[in-house]
Amino acid sequence: MRVLVIGSGGREHALVLALSADPEVTALSCAPGNAGTAALAEQAAVDLTDAPAIAELAAGWSADLVVIGPEVPLVAGAADAVRAAGIGCFGPSAAAARIESSKAFAKGIMADAGVPTARGELVDNPARLDAALAGFGPPWVVKDDRLAAGKGVVVTTDIDAARAHAMGLLDDGHPVLLESYLDGPEASLLCLVDGSCVVPLLPSQDFKRVGDGDSGPNTGGMGAYAPLPWAGPKLTDRIVEQIVAPATLELARRGAPFSGLLYAGLALTPVGPQVIEFNCRFGDPEAQSVLALLRTPLGVLLHAAATGTLAQQPPLQWTPGAAVTVVLAADGYPATPRTGDVLTGADGEGVLHAGTRRREDGEVVSAGGRVLSVVGTGADLTAAREQAYRRIAAVRLPGAHYRTDIGLRAARGEIVAPATR
Repeated sequence: MRVLVIGSGGREHALVLALSADPEVTALSCAPGNAGTAALAEQAAVDLTDAPAIAELAAGWSADLVVIGPEVPLVAGAADAVRAAGIGCFGPSAAAARIESSKAFAKGIMADAGVPTARGELVDNPARLDAALAGFGPPWVVKDDRLAAGKGVVVTTDIDAARAHAMGLLDDGHPVLLESYLDGPEASLLCLVDGSCVVPLLPSQDFKRVGDGDSGPNTGGMGAYAPLPWAGPKLTDRIVEQIVAPATLELARRGAPFSGLLYAGLALTPVGPQVIEFNCRFGDPEAQSVLALLRTPLGVLLHAAATGTLAQQPPLQWTPGAAVTVVLAADGYPATPRTGDVLTGADGEGVLHAGTRRREDGEVVSAGGRVLSVVGTGADLTAAREQAYRRIAAVRLPGAHYRTDIGLRAARGEIVAPATR
């Protein structure tokens, strides 16, 4: 099976690495890829916003399966274009990808499907903002209704900060979603979906804030770990039954069946799991941790999802233990990251590239905000953390920063899932 992966981040490097271990995968390409994926797959230039160009690349390379990593090409209709070319594709249609690209659309799906989520109100006119804010908070949760690379959300107890963020979005022409605050530990569940069948992967937890102790602004994600030692054994089944499966059925009812990876970002509240957000693709950095523990061949799974045969697959097999991913970010991230600095130690074990490129002289340099994801595995979270931080300490990038507390509270037993009714 010839597999083309679309994207250039740490998630795509993790996908390429897992696919390269599948004996059914006979050829791999990654477009546009990065300095890390180049060691495992052919590289090709492509504009991620150009759906016809992605389909043309897939056809020209004779791909049997296209795996679309980021949300941008999915929202642009890349999966539709690939399927129209007669090529199997892992990734939802543009219509189904609206579950991520429009938070208002996702709220409608959840309302009609009876999926538990925060109370919300969409504001598209500055004149309505103050009255709407008065109906929420503190804390106030203010979200960009559109794609924002994980940086469009502000959660604050300061109403002036909430208003300023909302006004900034409205001034840019973006509708704003106000939500009630959901209290409880957060979790992510990535699910393979083939239109009707839902196969959950291991639950994980990611870290959005840039600094230790969840300080500073939101980012695209500074780390993650899997599985969740503090969650009950029935949590995954409950999330599938009450959240992911109903949302999948509602999308199909609306004529937009979901085929690909449906990501549920959740708050585990005293009344049960509630949805913070849906994404239409593998989480980044959650995928790096989850895929590090997956023993079932990935290519076979993704092909089954693309061809509607997930129900025929045997139960997933997992490596016992835990995985921890720590993101190395460039100086200035998440505001204006510095690029072009030389990386050393970036070819070490467990190092997944994201914002990197190789210069003509052979040096690997930074080329984005989140530069690397460094993954450690072990018998438990403590051992996985030790390996991840030992590995990231061997990487050198001027001015780089990373969180030192990924998975720490869970490893210490300080997170307790609330009793639910």
